[in-house]
Amino acid sequence: MSDLTIRTVKDHDRADWERLYQGYAEFYKVEQTPEMRARVWSWLHDPLTEVEGLVCEDAEGRVIGLTHFRHFARPLAAATGCFLDDLFVAPEARGSGAADALIGEVKKIAQKRGWSLVRWITAEDNYRGRGVYDKLATRTNWVTYDIKL
Repeated sequence: MSDLTIRTVKDHDRADWERLYQGYAEFYKVEQTPEMRARVWSWLHDPLTEVEGLVCEDAEGRVIGLTHFRHFARPLAAATGCFLDDLFVAPEARGSGAADALIGEVKKIAQKRGWSLVRWITAEDNYRGRGVYDKLATRTNWVTYDIKL
């Protein structure tokens, strides 16, 4: 893992980020258009939005993973938490430690900012991802619900 670099997403990462984010959408079978990716890309570079992005580079400088995260209010706890929205590692780089490194960097940022926890959700059948997550975090008993609008 020491040959991996985690850093903030930069303007010159657009093509790599698009490739990875499209792969993420395909993994979850979510239809995503170039316009949708352009909107998310703009959020990552707009200081007025809460979404932030990190990428993972391998030893050769190839971008092999990404994550997006944001703060959220936790009224019952009277605290601020971090929600890790998206995490994706290129299939050929899985097992490299990139997911651990990306989550670890989000954790460091959250600690530095005084946030109380890092939270994320994943699909029930994301067994490989859950194998990583089970080593890094505690699975909760919470069930999520959506109202489509």
